[in-house]
Amino acid sequence: MTLPKYVLITPARNEAEFIELKIKSMVAQTARPEKWVIVSDGSTDGTDEIVLKYVDDNPWIELVRMPERQERHFAGKVHAFNAGRERLKHVEYAVIGNLDGDLSFDEEHFAFLLQKLVEEPRLGLAGTPFRSETGIAYDYRYVSIEHVSGACQLFRRECFEEIGGYKPVKGGGIDHIAVITARMKGWKTRTFTEKAMLHHREMGTAQDSTLMAKFKLGAKDYALGSHWIWEISRTIYQSGKKPYLLGGIALLSGYMWSMVRRVERPVSTELIKFRHREQMQRLKDFVGRKRDSPQSHLEANSSR
Repeated sequence: MTLPKYVLITPARNEAEFIELKIKSMVAQTARPEKWVIVSDGSTDGTDEIVLKYVDDNPWIELVRMPERQERHFAGKVHAFNAGRERLKHVEYAVIGNLDGDLSFDEEHFAFLLQKLVEEPRLGLAGTPFRSETGIAYDYRYVSIEHVSGACQLFRRECFEEIGGYKPVKGGGIDHIAVITARMKGWKTRTFTEKAMLHHREMGTAQDSTLMAKFKLGAKDYALGSHWIWEISRTIYQSGKKPYLLGGIALLSGYMWSMVRRVERPVSTELIKFRHREQMQRLKDFVGRKRDSPQSHLEANSSR
């Protein structure tokens, strides 16, 4: 079966420590993209020079340089992505992907995802989970299999265009908004756990301490319309992970701080309502699974 043509865009800001691992992973792919645009978003650490070493031998890789900017925020990533997309106007493709600069993966990674898109015509967005170098990965009891990490999101072109691309939100969550909007528009989204990426930097800690990253995550949850009941459940779960208790407190503090201040939410009321329905259904499903688990039956029998 012929795989669809695809293109990739990587916004990269000071990724000299990891970008070469990513490039080697891409060069080794059995299904290479028509074009991979790496957008150096004002990098000053040698990222550009590393990329240029590979451009001559791999003409499907293109480096786009953007001027250095003082402000660091997530909207900048969207602007960099859009600058890369501008270079693809005359390229024929059916699938477009966003790819972080600090990942590595096996040589069949994109062939695998493209095959999934071929098999399911209503699959608008596909990805795989990632794990950190310490082995930490998403827990899919709390992270729906329908969520696709922003580290690598592969969109069917029609889906990406229908959701209007990425929304330039300074506070972050651009990947979440894209995933939720895709489902709201009737597309399927899916993380396929048969494969995994290696993420070489701990998520959310490029500039912040772990606790500050948790606080900002809670604030982002509020901004993106997370239900307060869901957030309490999320806090309980986070309290059982390192840093024990403090991580959960920091998460809930960020959410409550934003709620009390009535921080403006950069998403539509329609999306918030849709997200509330999804979260409440997932909580019901989770409680139902726990109630029906063998351990629950053992506990029920032992109490008789």
